[in-house]
Amino acid sequence: MSVGLGIGLALGFFVIGGVLGFVIFYFVQKNRMGAAKLQVQKMLEDAKTQAESLKKESMLEAKEEALKLRNQADEELRDRRTEVQRMENRLATREEALDKKEESLDKKLQNVEDIKAQIEKSKQELANEERQLEIKAQNITKELERVSGLSQNEAKAQLVSSIEDEARKEAGIIVRDIENQAREEGEKKARDIITLAIQKCATDQTAEVTVTAVALPSDEMKGRIIGREGRNIRAIEAATGVDLIVDDTPEAVILSSFDPIRREVARLTLEKLITDGRIHPARVEDIVEKVKKDIEKTIKEAGENATFEAGIFNLHPELIKILGRLRYRTSYGQNVLKHSLETSYIAGLLAGELGADVAIAKRGGLLHDIGKALDFEMEGTHVSIGVDVAKKYKESEEVIHCIEAHHGGVEYKSIEAMLVQVADAISSSRPGARRESLDAYVKRLEKLEAIANGFKGVQTSYAIQAGREIRIAVKPEEVDDTGMIVLAKEIAQKIESELEYPGQIKVNIIRETRASATAT
Repeated sequence: MSVGLGIGLALGFFVIGGVLGFVIFYFVQKNRMGAAKLQVQKMLEDAKTQAESLKKESMLEAKEEALKLRNQADEELRDRRTEVQRMENRLATREEALDKKEESLDKKLQNVEDIKAQIEKSKQELANEERQLEIKAQNITKELERVSGLSQNEAKAQLVSSIEDEARKEAGIIVRDIENQAREEGEKKARDIITLAIQKCATDQTAEVTVTAVALPSDEMKGRIIGREGRNIRAIEAATGVDLIVDDTPEAVILSSFDPIRREVARLTLEKLITDGRIHPARVEDIVEKVKKDIEKTIKEAGENATFEAGIFNLHPELIKILGRLRYRTSYGQNVLKHSLETSYIAGLLAGELGADVAIAKRGGLLHDIGKALDFEMEGTHVSIGVDVAKKYKESEEVIHCIEAHHGGVEYKSIEAMLVQVADAISSSRPGARRESLDAYVKRLEKLEAIANGFKGVQTSYAIQAGREIRIAVKPEEVDDTGMIVLAKEIAQKIESELEYPGQIKVNIIRETRASATAT
């Protein structure tokens, strides 16, 4: 077999194979498409069947829902009809009740009209009777005027005068009884409250005033303090602002200054110099600076301790420092810081007894003399300085008023301010609290007696109980029992306006009538 024939046969078989493959592929695909069409037709028929089924079910559900809604609507309609019927019945009942009330009101109105007519008739009858009584009264008045020989106005004036005299006497008796009773009860209650308040606090007696004595180990030390040509003593006085008095007092040097803090700085400086033994101007300046720092620390601690002891917190730090300065301040020999603490205690106790604000009373009592810490540096009274300082550091209006009113300079606006004033007087006037010179004491008693003797009808007067009471004897022919009450009040008012005194002064008036006869 030749090569060409082989190739031709191979090509022929290849073509035949390709044709047969195509024919087979065509019939296979055709069969697949037919099967797919059948499957799609089946799926469409199934979908139609399901749709018909769902449609029927939906229609049934819709019918059931519509039936249910209809039944609900019918039920609600029946309920509404029942409610409407009930309301119509109630309205009918109310209409009947209103009709009955209207009938009753008509009857009552008719009765009122009848009563008004009767009243008008009674008024007319009373008016006629009044006219008749007036005529009779005029006739009686004319007859009385004729018999008594006095006109109506003259008789009225005599009657009024007589009634006034009797009323004045009775009023004087009643006032005297009421005052005696109130005084007895008030004094007892006040005595109990003040006694209780004072019993709960105890403080020291008087302190130094303007001088301080510094003890020396020997009189030889005086020469060293003075120094060569007085340079040491001049350095001490210049650095501290205090006068040193080196006299014949054995083993002591006197420091004199109105400023208590400067005096304390000088005392501590001198004690340290004496202990150290090195006394010269440069050393004096160093010691003074150290002592001033120590004093500032001590002042702050004293202020903090005072607020802690008084139970008062939230004070401004500068107020605490100013308060601590009062440790070195005295008034009539009384330490002002201890006096302020005592005033705070007493004011708080009194406020507790009387139901007032204890916190305000204690705070006002502690700060009432705060101005005395600065009165050597600022112009004005310690009251005005204290008010300005309290305002500067944002104290409350109540506390500021306690400071402003504690000497009676302004009208009291609160019971706490009055209690601070009372506590201040108690603390300063208790025995031993303050020193008072004999001359000032005698002058105060003489002034007290002179005020009483200046009134008309006073026979003599005596100041007793260290000026706490004045007893006045009056002339009985010039002052009666009623006039005694008026005279006592007038004398007390004049004492208040013209005399300065601690605490209270009691005015007692004595009227004595004597009669005597001689048998022969």
